[in-house]
Order: sequence, then structure tokens, then C-alpha cells
Amino acid sequence: MTLNVHWFLPTGGDSRDVTPATDEAHQRPPSLDYLGQVARAADHLGFEGALTPTGTWCEDAWIVTAALLAQTRRLRFLVAFRPGLISPTLAAQMAATYQRVSGGRLLLNLVTGGEGQEMRRFGDHLDKEHRYARADEFLRVLRGAWDETPLSWFGDYYDVEGATTRRAPSPRPEIFFGGASAAAERVAAAHADVYLSWGEPPEALAERIARVRALAAEQERAPRFGLRLHVIARERSEDAWAETDRLLAAMDPDAVATMHAALSRSESEGQRRMAALHGGRTDELVVAPNLWAGIGLVRGGAGTALVGSFEEVADRIAEYHALGFDELILSGHPHLEEAYTVGEGVLPLLRARGLVTSPDPEREVAAPGAYVSLPDVRRPLAAS
Repeated sequence: MTLNVHWFLPTGGDSRDVTPATDEAHQRPPSLDYLGQVARAADHLGFEGALTPTGTWCEDAWIVTAALLAQTRRLRFLVAFRPGLISPTLAAQMAATYQRVSGGRLLLNLVTGGEGQEMRRFGDHLDKEHRYARADEFLRVLRGAWDETPLSWFGDYYDVEGATTRRAPSPRPEIFFGGASAAAERVAAAHADVYLSWGEPPEALAERIARVRALAAEQERAPRFGLRLHVIARERSEDAWAETDRLLAAMDPDAVATMHAALSRSESEGQRRMAALHGGRTDELVVAPNLWAGIGLVRGGAGTALVGSFEEVADRIAEYHALGFDELILSGHPHLEEAYTVGEGVLPLLRARGLVTSPDPEREVAAPGAYVSLPDVRRPLAAS
């Protein structure tokens, strides 16, 4: 199986540096014009899709990506949302409508929740274990609403009668689902088309892949596996590592200490694993060949980056693919320039190896009027 390589839409804002998600000092606000530039770049360069996150500190993924459909030709949008904050039947209807409007360009990323404090902000007071149990029911109702026969479901969290949509989506959006806890693995094994992990050393991820495969096999399912990583790739390896030095020098030591203390106590098993990779230290951040844990010093979520020459990064991606990862979600700071760096430096190497079959921008000929072109609104940034 070949790789699907996706990019990331920075709907919380973008910068040349790595800044906390809540930081208002982002040098580029997440305007529709700027996000359109990132989406069009990813579309042109041959990325398969783009992940749009969910949470307090970013714009709503459904609305933003729907607005970007007219600006892109074929890019698929991986819309992240929290299942506990919306009815599963309504989500099924929204997805079906989106799929028709977009011509089949929707993917779904179910995020069971964040920290308890944030979930309570949205009126969700369930603990982690119950959120995963609710996600299990949510996915049963969501998919049931797309079946020919309306679904009635009477469970612990949902009580619905005759759940259906006007017309089922075609194709049905694939479900991406992540989480490092045992509860997350059980739900992923039962429902996910793609089980997502954050970037860890290969040996740690191999164990998780084996567990989820075994759990899924018990239910006669075979999900694919996806990996979420940042990337810092340059023509020369030393230039890529120099960029990590620049990013690290711009990080506030107080912010590093505060973030590490918070993430070490996180309710999320994945966040605790990210924090454990660096332990709050800034002098031992290379945790596997070409895998740098510096992003997680000041940011929650995916905290590691592949760092090196274009060839080295392609090598590491090939190794993760051989391990079993068929979906790759990448990002870089800032996301517009780094999309071009990765798209022009790494993707061609993956295509040449036969690992990626997404469109080659050099051969792609767009139909006239296929998308709306907006002027470049990017402003030069002062050097950091």
C-alpha cells in the first residue's frame, strides 16, 4: 500500500517560531485569505489532504474548510471535531451534505476530548473513560444513520429513533481516530478506518500497532495506521539542524517549564508520552534517528519533528511506512513556506521510490475555473 501524505491548516494562527497554542502573538492570524494560501499550496504540491484541528484556540474546522472548497481543486479536508458536542445524527447529516457539496473531499477526525477544564468550557463533564465509551456509541449511530435502514439506538449516552439522512454520503468519509490509552485503542479497533498516533521512536509505535491490529482482528477489521509529525527538511542536513537551534533559542525557558509541568500531569496518555520524550530538558531532544522532540517543549499535541536533509527525511518516512503507517500528516513553521519546502524537496523523492502516488504538480493541468484564485496577502516577516 502506498502512502497518503497530508498537510496541516494552522487555524489557530501561524508563525516562524513555535509558540504556545494560546499565544496571541502569532505573526500570521488565521484569516481565510492566509489559510487559503496554505490550502492552495498543499493542493498544488500534491498533498492528499489537510488536517484542520479542533479546540478553543482555533477556528471551527467545519466552517473554515467548507469556505476553502472553492479555493482548491482536489485537496481533501480532514475535519477534526469532538463527538460529545454534537448529535451523531446531525454529524451524519453534516458529513453527507459536505461530501455532496465538496465532490467527496471530506475525511473525519474524531477527537474524544481535551483536558477536563477545556471540556467543561463546552459543557461536557464526562471523565475520560466515559468520553471514550460515548465515542463508541457515537460512531455506531453515525454510521448507522448512513445505512439504508434507519437506526434506532438506545444506549447509555444516546437514545435515537430512526436515525437517517436524506441521502448517504458517497463515498462515506473515512474515520480517523487517535489516542494512546487502552480505551482509545479499543474504540479505534472497533470503528476507525485510520488509527492515528503522534510521532514516537519506531519501536514504541510498533508495539501499539501490534496491539490495535490484534484488537481489530478479533472483530474481523483491519484499520490502517496514520502518523502525525512536524517536519524540518532542508537540502543539507546541517541547515535543518540549524533551524532546530533557531527554534529552540526563541523559546521562553519559563514557558518550557510551565508547559512541561502541565503536560506531565495531563489526562491524555499521548500528551504524557510526548512530555516524557524530552523530560523538560533542552539538551537531549534527539529521541531517535532524525526525530527531534523540541516542538513539544512549548506546544501540546504532536510534539516531535523529523529533521534532516530531504533524503534523510524521506528515509525515515520510508521506515515508518515499512512499520505499517500508510497515512502521514505533516506540518511546519510557518506552514505556507514549509509546505513548499516539503512538497518540492521530500514528496518528489517519495514519488520516485513509488511510496506516494498523489498528483505531481509538474504534470497536473487544472481545468479552467476549477477553483477561485485569491491574491497573495502574505506579508514579509521580520527575521527572528
